Amino acid sequence: MSKLTKNRRLVADKIEAGKAYSLREAAELVKEITTTKFEASLDIDVRLGVDPRKANQMVRGVVSLPCGTGKVTRVLCLCTPDAEAAAKEAGADYVGLDEYIEKIKGGWTDVDVIITMPSCMGKVGPLGRVLGPRGLMPNPKSGTVTMDVAKAVKEVKQGKIDFKVDKTGIIHTSIGKVTFTPDQIYQNAKEFIATVIKLKPAAAKGTYIKSIYLSSTMSMGVKVDPKTVE
Repeated sequence: MSKLTKNRRLVADKIEAGKAYSLREAAELVKEITTTKFEASLDIDVRLGVDPRKANQMVRGVVSLPCGTGKVTRVLCLCTPDAEAAAKEAGADYVGLDEYIEKIKGGWTDVDVIITMPSCMGKVGPLGRVLGPRGLMPNPKSGTVTMDVAKAVKEVKQGKIDFKVDKTGIIHTSIGKVTFTPDQIYQNAKEFIATVIKLKPAAAKGTYIKSIYLSSTMSMGVKVDPKTVE
């Protein structure tokens, strides 16, 4: 059995095996157990009591994190010429249509979010084979296909993220950086969990929130007591 490093021993001493912490306690603890020398991302994992294979139990949504994501989000807005000025003013990094569609066909996907208009989906739709696997395909459910592209760009820049449950029934996403204060971590996590709870499918039976874990890049997970956030 390999020996624990000094940092791993210190971390192990801080977490009580099998204990579920309150959300506020977990927000403080996740900072204490992070030993990376780079700015680690803050992740949340929520296991749900749903069957994602059934359409009426799919959980997918968007949430605006009150304290932002802590990272620069590169936004491409594919829109008509009359909406370009507003999209640029809202903070879009790239704005246009035909020229960017050609770039994407050529393999360019150097962005984090793509926002477009319903009238442009005829041209954007065929890009699904390129954008879909990368999670970049615009979708009305995530608010990235809209007439008000300026508002959508602004929301994404301010900390709006989209999420969905995976095939194992877990939602995994980043909700900030470990450099956030414990209160900022708490506020973001609370808002995210509250949004997931609101999206509970009517067809889901039994316990909906089965487990919640907070962690940072390469850190151990801190178990959160769901009762402290519902």
